[in-house]
Amino acid sequence: MERKNINLSQAISNTSVVSWFHEKFPNAPIPFKPSSTEAVKNLPDSSTVKTPLPTPYPQKKETEVAPTEAIKNLPDSSKVKTPLPIPSPHKKETELTPTEAVKNLPDSSKVKTPLPIPSPQKKETELTSNKPSPSEVIKNQPDSSKTEKQLPTSSPKPTVNPIQPKNNSLDKKTLTPWEKKQIRGIYLGRYYITNNASEKTIRERVRYYKKQGFNTIIHGVWGNGCTMYKSEVMEQILGAKSCPNKFNEQWLVWLIDEAHKQGMEVHAYFEKGIKIDENSPIFDLAIRKKWIVPGVDKTYSRIDHYVLDVEMEEVANFFTNILVEFVKKYPNIDAVQWDDYLGYHAELPGKVDRTANLTKFTERMIKEMKKANNSVSFDICHHNPYWAKKYFAADWEKWSVDRVFIQVYNDENFQEELNYVEKYDGIAISDKQLHRLEELVNNSNINSVLVFPVLEKPEKTASLVKSALSD
Repeated sequence: MERKNINLSQAISNTSVVSWFHEKFPNAPIPFKPSSTEAVKNLPDSSTVKTPLPTPYPQKKETEVAPTEAIKNLPDSSKVKTPLPIPSPHKKETELTPTEAVKNLPDSSKVKTPLPIPSPQKKETELTSNKPSPSEVIKNQPDSSKTEKQLPTSSPKPTVNPIQPKNNSLDKKTLTPWEKKQIRGIYLGRYYITNNASEKTIRERVRYYKKQGFNTIIHGVWGNGCTMYKSEVMEQILGAKSCPNKFNEQWLVWLIDEAHKQGMEVHAYFEKGIKIDENSPIFDLAIRKKWIVPGVDKTYSRIDHYVLDVEMEEVANFFTNILVEFVKKYPNIDAVQWDDYLGYHAELPGKVDRTANLTKFTERMIKEMKKANNSVSFDICHHNPYWAKKYFAADWEKWSVDRVFIQVYNDENFQEELNYVEKYDGIAISDKQLHRLEELVNNSNINSVLVFPVLEKPEKTASLVKSALSD
């Protein structure tokens, strides 16, 4: 077509640009924007479109690689400097709900993590609140909206050192299904009894839980890098005998003594395990000594935790000596229990076989504890073996533990989780799941039930347990 000069003013003056265009170029197609209703008609039929399902926790690529394959693809940590992050100077512990746990995990391979700088004038904050720390609430549960509905088949229960319960002395013919459970435990945070508590107060509280039907008190004795009792090991290594606290030095002696008088057991809970946050009394020291694994442990999306590197001989010795000292100092303690903070987070950087190293450390620690006091049970309260190994490098089936209690703090996949619970020593639930209690009590394949009061009112929780079972 021969190009001609077109009078633009004539085109603009027309009432319809489209009409003008059609007159000048009758054979040319006229583009147009479809109306909203026409656009909708042209959309694909949603009933024929496949909508991808949500990926399991934590968010992974569609093709999930095994932990060992993922490790191979990481950069060699011996050649890559992965400094630690700089924590906020006055960050406080924040309690999380189950749905807030293990979300928004950053890609640690893409995040620059500068070295934390010890605060020059860090104040020692005395922890006197009765509220539990983050490790006392629901911990590390997979996002139920993203988890697989069918869990992998659990492996057979490993052979462990059998320890018979000492606290079911009643006539078995008269026991209720609840009383037949080997361990009926309630958890008390490490500041719950200790702060300003007299001997009378401690003994009265023990008797109260006995009346509510419990036969075991699980009480925190360690957390955030320090002990809740006077420790010579801590003083020698860290320059402080215990966590900042207002406790009578004999509090645990009174607790154990009264519990045994009532036919109950006391299990010492090592909260947070090998992890600390920036409020730990040993945080600055750990930075200076380079005790911390490079990277931030994002088990909680709102709390930065740092893992003490148990591959270092000095750190491994510290934990081992703390545990040995404890079972010698309190020889009548019935058990020690570690939780899922005896583990790493899957997103920590570095080409390191953390699973094998964690197993080596734990095995050594248990062995030395048993040499010091063989009557004490070494227990863990952890995720089922699939989650524990996959996301926390904790292959606890290879650890020489005495008892394993499976954490089941979400209702999603609850029935599938029971397949694991029935193969091991019991279940740990929160006080938000007391509606499940009757089902658990009537299941003869579940040996023990531990209740963790995350609503900060353990006495009320204990009474609710009793009333729920008496209805």
